[in-house]
Parts: sequence; structure tokens; C-alpha cells
Amino acid sequence: MNEIRVRFAPSPTGYLHVGGLRTALYNYLFAKKNGGKFILRIEDTDRTRYVEGAAEQLLDTLKWTGLEYDEGPDKAGDFGPYTQSERLDIYKKYALELIEKGKAYYAFDTPERLQELRDYQYANKLQPKYDKLALNLTKEEVNEKLKAGEPYVIRLNVPENERIIAKDLVRGLVEFNTDIIDDQVLMKSDGFPTYHLANVVDDHLMGISHVIRGEEWLSSLPKHILLYQYFGWEIPEFAHLPLLLNPDKSKLSKRQGDVAVEDYKNKGYLKEALVNFVALLGWSTSDNREMFSLEELVEEFSIDRVHKSGAVFNIEKLNWLNAEHLRKKSNEELTNMLRSEYDKSRFAEIEVSDKYLSQVVEAMRERVSFVNEYIEKSPYFFERPTEYDQAVLQKRWKEDSSAFLKAYADKISEIENPTKEDYDHILHQLAEEWQVGIGKVIHPLRLALSGVGIGPGMFDLAFILGKNEVIARINLAIEKIKI
Repeated sequence: MNEIRVRFAPSPTGYLHVGGLRTALYNYLFAKKNGGKFILRIEDTDRTRYVEGAAEQLLDTLKWTGLEYDEGPDKAGDFGPYTQSERLDIYKKYALELIEKGKAYYAFDTPERLQELRDYQYANKLQPKYDKLALNLTKEEVNEKLKAGEPYVIRLNVPENERIIAKDLVRGLVEFNTDIIDDQVLMKSDGFPTYHLANVVDDHLMGISHVIRGEEWLSSLPKHILLYQYFGWEIPEFAHLPLLLNPDKSKLSKRQGDVAVEDYKNKGYLKEALVNFVALLGWSTSDNREMFSLEELVEEFSIDRVHKSGAVFNIEKLNWLNAEHLRKKSNEELTNMLRSEYDKSRFAEIEVSDKYLSQVVEAMRERVSFVNEYIEKSPYFFERPTEYDQAVLQKRWKEDSSAFLKAYADKISEIENPTKEDYDHILHQLAEEWQVGIGKVIHPLRLALSGVGIGPGMFDLAFILGKNEVIARINLAIEKIKI
């Protein structure tokens, strides 16, 4: 195989799992790093789990992350269709070919018989697998049952006591004995293929050179290798990615937090941060660098640096990365993002200019990790405080605070267009005149302007609010705060 061709093949059963995003990302990075193609294929043959509209949502979410595929259901290529339910005739053809070769067989077992077999094996502590009973049927008996319309499946004919050795790009050599491999169902009674047949047939016909997928598929590898061998096809390279784990080392699940990419998108995480974070779940660079753009990930990625052990999903690291990526954005980008957030906030009816929002961005840039925090952490930029933090008030508001603030407001009112430096200079001037420390006067001023004891630079806040608003807030605080 000369051309590198990889694929991401999700099932439309709901949302895009972060583990699915990791698989898609590693395939994308491997393809782009090696000048290859990244293909999207929708594996919708399990009709019992199919969710209407899920395929479209998967495509939208993948596009949001920036992982552009070269071929897919909505991007024509030479190997379509790229949705498995549109390829049923292809799978049937190859299943029948296996039967002709004696590598697969019809099985007409009833659900009741299969349950009895499972119960017997469980009770006797035997390997749970099909007992090949259907192989005892003669060709004539099979034809009679087919003509009679009896329900059937097509099963893989696994040889007994053979070793299957395969090279995995992450785990090295892996070995299996066929005695522990079940005669896997390849075609179900509803006429749809199982994952195993459809996956191998499609990977071959679509020219997939490397199969990069999750560790949960490692146990299926010998079945797939057998299929490649039975068909006489070239076997692609395989890489099985480590499991994603909760902090307690259990398998990542919704019981302990969000697992859908859409959840993180809706919570305001940047796609750049999420992609960066997911890339580090099971892969690292030689210098342990942690901040990457998608383009930088393409340059740095190497499959031989993917770890064997499970990767812990650390939400604190994701939050840190989100903050770092947010701060790397330009003032203009952040202003546009804040505008979008502001227009759907409770303040939307209050008109503010982009220039004003830009000033808020500049003041709060180092204090937020998410765009919505520009509003949630500093609502005082958009409304006057009517209540004041009681803990700060009791600690910082003294008997002379009202008098000082009144004097400060009077001084500010005398300046036509006070600058940030004016707000600073007047406060220092008054503190010197009153012979008090700066802290004693700056804290009541912050409380009057914001209602809280922390925030951006005090004089940045005053300048952004403007002279009239500063004076109005001081007067309101003097009126409302009585000690």
C-alpha cells in the first residue's frame, strides 16, 4: 500500500463521544503528517441502536472541531457510498463468497437453542461460543431451509487451535489462539452485516492502509485477520489506542461526567482547547510540551509515541488549556466572541458598543477561562450593583469610607474626561491628604463600583465605566451602605 489512507467510522447511535473524537483526531493527524487521506464512513448497520439524525449531528460536530475529512457521505470520493446501509448488496456478495470457499456457513438456530447453549456453557464454566452445530447440515438440508424461508445468519468458520500473530503499531506483537474465538455472525437475520464483515470489506475496498481505533476492538483483531486471509486480501497496519479513564481509573463513562463532544461545545469550551486536550490523552511529545494548535499537532504527531496504558481524563487540565487558548486569541476575536455571548445574555437589551466590549476584554483577559465568564464574573460592567458583598463590607468599609468616596466623586466631577491615570492620581492625592494607606481607600471604592472585593485593575474598571457612572455608583453606595 503506497498511499496512506485512514478512516474514522462512527456509528450514528447518538452523540460523538470524546473517545471517538480522539480516534478521529489521531487518524486525521496520521494522515496529514504523512500526506495521506482521511476518510469518514458512517457504520449504521446496527439498526437496533440507530438514532435518527445522529449521522448529521456527527458530521456537524466533526466539522466544528476542524477535522476536515477528504472523503465522506457529503464529500464525494472514488470509493463510495460512505454510508454502510447503502452498501448491503456488497456485503451479501462477499458473505456468499466466503460460504462458497467453506470459510463461512449458514446457521438456522432458534434464539431458544442459543440461549440453552449459553446457559449450559455458563453452568459448566465453558468458553461461551457457538458449537458449530450448523456445520453438520448437508448442502441439501441448507438449500431446503433457505427455500422454506427459515431465518438464518451467516457465521465465520474459525479454525481450531491455530495461532494468529499480528503486529500492532502501539502494542507490538500480539498473539491469539483461535480456540477462544467464536464463530462470529457476519450477516444477521435482518440482512444487515455485523461490524466485523462490513468493516473488513469496506476497509479493503476503500484502500485503507492503516486502521487506527480504540483498544476495545483489539479482541476483534484475530477475526478480522482471518477475514483478510480468507479473502486473500492485503492486511492493513493496525494500531489500537489506549482506553480513556475516569480519575478513579475506571473506564470513562457518563456516570462520572460529560463524555459527549457536544456537551463541551455547549459549555463554552473552545474547539482548539478540546482538540489539544484530547490529543494528549494517550500521546505525548519528547519534550512534554502541552500547548498545540491543530497545525502544530500535525507537525508533531507520531504514532510511535502513543501510550499503551489508559489515559486519565483530567478536567482541570482541559480547563487550563481552555484558558490558555482563550488568552492567545486577539482582542478582536475575543470581542466578537463576547458580542455573541452578550447578545444571548440577560443584558442583551442594554446596548453596548463593540468598543466597550473590547475594553472589558482587555481588563478581564487574564481573569477568565471561558468567554461567558466575561459576563458571569463581571456583571458590574453591565449593571450597577444593588447589593454588596457582606464579608468585604464588614472588613473594608469603615466609618470614614462614605466621606472619602464623597470627596473622591467631587474631585472626579471637576475633570471633563478623566483618564485612567486621573482616577489613580486623585485617589493617591486624597489618601495623602487624609494621611491613610491606599488600601483603606481603594477597597471601599471597588466595593462601590462593583459590589465585590475582587476584579480587574481598579482604575481600569473606573475608566471603562466612565465618569458619570463612577459618580452615580459612589452616590448609590453612600446611600445604601450604613454602618
